[in-house]
Amino acid sequence: MSQWLTLCSVEQILPGCGVCALAGDQQVALFRPYADEQIFALSNIDPFAKSSVLSRGIIAEHQGELWVASPLKKQHFRLTDGLCMEDDTHSIPAFEVRVQGGSVEINTTSLHAETC
Repeated sequence: MSQWLTLCSVEQILPGCGVCALAGDQQVALFRPYADEQIFALSNIDPFAKSSVLSRGIIAEHQGELWVASPLKKQHFRLTDGLCMEDDTHSIPAFEVRVQGGSVEINTTSLHAETC
């Protein structure tokens, strides 16, 4: 059974930007590539730099896919699933996210599944 945790208002995430939110004890990077309500959620931890910085990365499109480039070492992580373009052994967790009534919610079941 899915359980959803409200993280913020969709309006708190500017189009083309990311923000960091705390979901339980995990930092989650939330990205809003466009002015609509489509939101993506990834781990905020850059596995190369071992720093909490991905929410500050630059969103880019490459071959029809949306990616975020780490602000430190510039590796790219796909917004849909966290795949690392340069080295798939350093891919990061992606989380199920939705917008309900203007609020961004994360599936807490997906948080636990990714950390086990």
